[in-house]
Parts: sequence; C-alpha cells; structure tokens
Amino acid sequence: MDIWDGYPYERQELLQYMDEVQTPNPVVLTGDIHSNWAADLKLDFDDLSSRTVGSEFVGTSITSGGDGQDMTDYGSDLLSNNPHVKFYNAQRGYVKATLSPQSWLSEYKVVDKVTEAGAPIQVRKRFAVEAGRPGVQEA
Repeated sequence: MDIWDGYPYERQELLQYMDEVQTPNPVVLTGDIHSNWAADLKLDFDDLSSRTVGSEFVGTSITSGGDGQDMTDYGSDLLSNNPHVKFYNAQRGYVKATLSPQSWLSEYKVVDKVTEAGAPIQVRKRFAVEAGRPGVQEA
C-alpha cells in the first residue's frame, strides 16, 4: 500500500492544500510501480468535471520484471476507468524531464528488451505541462 491509493486521506489533503494556496502547476514525479504513467491530478477524482490542480509523471523500472510490454490488461483497464490518466506503458526505461520557465517536458524513453544487449532506446511518448496551465498535454 505504498502508492497513492494506499493513502487516500493524505492524498486528498495534499491536493486540497495545493489548490488552497494556489500552487502554480505542481508536478509530482514518482516511480517504483514498474510502469510509465502520465496523469492529471484532480481535486476530486470521482468527479469528472473536477478542477485539475497538478500533473503526475510516473517512471518505470529500468530492468526489473523482465522485458515488459507496451500495454497490459491492467493498463487497458486503468485507462478506460480513469480518464485523468492520459498514458500507461509497461516497457522498461526512464523518464527524461526538461524544464524551462515556460514548460516541463517529459519524454518516456523505453527499450523493447532488457534481456538482450544492445536494444535501441526510443521515445515512446512526450507530455508537456505549460506554465499557468495545470495538467499534462501530449507534446
């Protein structure tokens, strides 16, 4: 239970605080769930029209769990049941973040195989967060 879902009260308290003090474009960067995600952070995840108060980028493991795959049954279910989650991928790799005063750019870099030497790395997806506009946008 070490992910957001294990701490619903604390998660809600943090999101409400960021909204109350008007934190400009908070970004959460996390990992350790062996998959890539990009998501909007909503004030109320049960209300589809709820205000977006931030963005979250989750990075996968580099080698744990074997080669991984682009999509899983879990990922398909996650995306179809959680409209605030904009991206899911279970390949191995990392997230490269580039920041400027105008934006945050996350590039999900993945490999098809970690079990074979020399697999080329590729950018699977890019997302941006623009200054003054909370939430992730495909770049």
